Amino acid sequence: MFPYTLDNKRYHTLNYFFRNKFNSKVFKVALNAGFTCPNYQSGGCIYCNHGSGNHYEDMDLVKQFELVKIPLEKKWPNSKYIAYFQANTNTYAPVQVLKEKYEQVLHLPNVIGLDIATRSDALSDSVLDYLEELNQKTFLMVELGLQSMHEATLKWINRGHDLKNFEEAVKKLKQRGIFVVVHIINGLPNETKEMMIDTVKYLNSLGIDGIKIHMLYVSKHTPLANIYQTKPFKLLSKEEYVDIVCEQLEYLDPKIVVMRITGDPLKEEVIAPTWLLKKFCVLNDIDKEMKKRDIYQGDKIIP
Repeated sequence: MFPYTLDNKRYHTLNYFFRNKFNSKVFKVALNAGFTCPNYQSGGCIYCNHGSGNHYEDMDLVKQFELVKIPLEKKWPNSKYIAYFQANTNTYAPVQVLKEKYEQVLHLPNVIGLDIATRSDALSDSVLDYLEELNQKTFLMVELGLQSMHEATLKWINRGHDLKNFEEAVKKLKQRGIFVVVHIINGLPNETKEMMIDTVKYLNSLGIDGIKIHMLYVSKHTPLANIYQTKPFKLLSKEEYVDIVCEQLEYLDPKIVVMRITGDPLKEEVIAPTWLLKKFCVLNDIDKEMKKRDIYQGDKIIP
């Protein structure tokens, strides 16, 4: 059996990581702290509809937390929680504002950590120093979007920073002992399967701690939607996506936690591909294919 799983998965699951670290069921509670994004000034990433998790935008953070927690607590009454600052860029503000936002929820009962989604170009030295302080007081994850290691792709999606900026941010976070999670997107136009695998190999070299693998989808009210509706481009089929993810996992360091392995869009937002809406079918197909190939995370890493 693969050592980093509790449920017969062939990759390093988040459930295993949390159980092993905290000896408890742990849930992430997604919050919207009302932040914006520095890249919006130049139009934003072309696939972005200006921030995932934008519900509850005007609601007090503690109220948001309690509202999201209620159904989880009913089903798993002895659980612990990580406050997940998800919507937009959650370090894009003065340190004093960050302290006020983060510490509102950090002291709530059974909250054992923070997960902060941000960008590599929104991490000033003062913010990094504050994150280092936080990391000494609680369990801290910092999530960075990269999407692809290929500069041409970063320019095409209007990412707003280059690979060097991302690499420096990871380095500074790791120097401070902070748990770093990176987002990548499969199926970006003009990228081959080999290019997507190269992104995973590159992340191995940076010593990251977690990864979120997404599938590119076309969301309404985005620049990508305008491009797709004017001149449709090829999107990955479910079979192609499953094939790519399986091989990416073979090249991924087994110590890296796989925190997401498919997209999870809202039905009302998606133009294409619609197969992505059946999240559990995609997850099951990845499991089945890994079993069929008899492969595990890290199998193709050369010692």
